[in-house]
Amino acid sequence: MSSLPVTVDPLAIDVSFTAHQLRVVLADGREILVPLACFPRLRRATDEQRKDWRLIGGGIGIHWESVDEDISVETLLSIR
Repeated sequence: MSSLPVTVDPLAIDVSFTAHQLRVVLADGREILVPLACFPRLRRATDEQRKDWRLIGGGIGIHWESVDEDISVETLLSIR
């Protein structure tokens, strides 16, 4: 009997902001901090617009309706 490796996509569970960073908490306990400079729409958004987010695809991404922005967790993890 063999076992196949199980891969689980990282899923976002919470989003917040600092003055200059987007902070995303993943279901596995990791936190991602990304400079807002990477996302000009979010950088220009008001605090209220930034707070108005929702998870999409069960947490594989984040959507901000009022600023027309969608960001995948995969994209966040690829930023260096």
